Amino acid sequence: MQLFYRLGWFFRRYWYTYSLALLMLFTVGLINMAIPWIIGQSIDQMLATKSMEHAEQFLWLLVVGAIAVYLLRYGWRRMLFGTSYRLGNQLREQYYQRLTKQGQAFYSQHSTGDLMARATNDIDAVETAAGEGILSGFDGMLTFILVLVMMFVFIDWRLAALALLPFPFMGYSFYRLSSTIHRQFKDTLDKFSTLNDQTQQAMVGMRMIKSMGREAIEIQQFNAIAEQAAESNYHVNRSEAKFDPIIQISLGAAMLITLLVGGWQIHEGMLTVGQLTSFTLYLSELIWPMFAFGWLMNILQRGNAAVGRLHELITLPDSIQDTGTQTPSGYRVDINGLSFRYPNTNHPSLKDIYLTIPEHHVIGIAGVTGAGKSTLLQLLMRYWETEKDCIQLGGYPITQLRLTELRAQFAYVPQDSFLFSTSILENISMGKSHASDEEVYQAARLAAIHDDILQFPEGYQTLVGERGVTLSGGQRQRVAIARALISEAPILILDDALSAVDVQTEKTILQHLRERRSQTVLIVSHRLSAIEHADQIIVLSHGTISEQGTHQQLIQQDGWYSRMAAYQQMEQALEENNHE
Repeated sequence: MQLFYRLGWFFRRYWYTYSLALLMLFTVGLINMAIPWIIGQSIDQMLATKSMEHAEQFLWLLVVGAIAVYLLRYGWRRMLFGTSYRLGNQLREQYYQRLTKQGQAFYSQHSTGDLMARATNDIDAVETAAGEGILSGFDGMLTFILVLVMMFVFIDWRLAALALLPFPFMGYSFYRLSSTIHRQFKDTLDKFSTLNDQTQQAMVGMRMIKSMGREAIEIQQFNAIAEQAAESNYHVNRSEAKFDPIIQISLGAAMLITLLVGGWQIHEGMLTVGQLTSFTLYLSELIWPMFAFGWLMNILQRGNAAVGRLHELITLPDSIQDTGTQTPSGYRVDINGLSFRYPNTNHPSLKDIYLTIPEHHVIGIAGVTGAGKSTLLQLLMRYWETEKDCIQLGGYPITQLRLTELRAQFAYVPQDSFLFSTSILENISMGKSHASDEEVYQAARLAAIHDDILQFPEGYQTLVGERGVTLSGGQRQRVAIARALISEAPILILDDALSAVDVQTEKTILQHLRERRSQTVLIVSHRLSAIEHADQIIVLSHGTISEQGTHQQLIQQDGWYSRMAAYQQMEQALEENNHE
């Protein structure tokens, strides 16, 4: 059983909790087995003596047994289910840790909706199997064995053997059904992942859907996926519903055999009325083991399907191996012969890149869309693995640095700035733990967003909404820049992070950055005015450095940079004339 094999580490860690809970279950089983025997003995004694003299004694035994069963059941439920909830928490912690350690290659292959589905439905199924599965399996098997012992040993083995004739049919039916449920439930989990992914995309892109008038199309697509998920769930539930008829038919046949054969044995003097009464009560005790076995097969197959999907991701090797041991002694960047292509592509995104970035320098990076600018920046932070150690930071190849140490050297602001669903103050202070309010205000001033924030009714306590939906594009970018500036990381990366702000605001931010000479700044921008004051500018074309130099040097050459600079100057002049 792959579920228990893959969760062996958890059962070994909490063996004492499971052992105590199962001991309580065993005690409950013994008490339950004693009750029909006591009832049978009392009936025979009353029939023999024709009096109720000893009935009170048997009644008190039943009351004490009922109280003991109640207390023991409360104890094992609390221990068993409490431990299974702990398993769910630990699986979610492991799962989340695995997600945080994966690189871009992993997320390019797995959708957000699928990852969320595995973190919710799949872990819930495993948690249920570890709690209710253990309960159903142990309690059902224990009750079944004890009932057989009482029937075969203490009453009549011949009657017991005949009464159990329908049970092999039930066992074979359970086996066939469990295999079907395993296959169907795995399909259900896959369908739910697809539904979750569709929902997540619709929520994130709701404004785009409305702006394009795609509501009807999206509703139709969602309904189709939801219908497939519902159909898959229906097949699972239909298979699960077959357990009850199988159990009822088997137990009904067993009861019929018991009454016919038992009545004949009483007539022949081979069995007493009290013994037949006890036997029928024990036979009714088999109802729970049969339901338990059916429920066990059901939830174990659900758990097996879920744990298999979780195992795929939890055991998946890190796309970025964190095996470094060094700490950088500085933050000079040296790139020697860097080439890179994305997985499953033949065309290289970068080829033969040689570049040195001294400390405290401002580096501008320009080029057409798709030239490899963002790829180069992400490789510096080791979001993707390169084929060889061709990038060095502080004198060490970045593969020899601890990932936490490497990433701590960079404050990264992408073009699509991400904000958390909390206040502006908390979003900015995330860049520096325990940052004071004044430090947050200063970072906001440097990012030219402080005055805008003060205009909001709640100021810095304004909630930005999911992904910063309540702010404009330029405001989101500036809040993200403030968050990067407050971190005081040695290297600041602005990956076209000024694209949504106006020219005057851009100049203000860049002026503030020039005054902060304590950082190396890498600026990617399609607007060349953002990088014209850089100490060095490189132009990427088809993944290679086609031009390199200062602004003055590049505009004197007859290259892409000079032509683009002239074009943008002309475009800006036309806009100014139109405004006049």
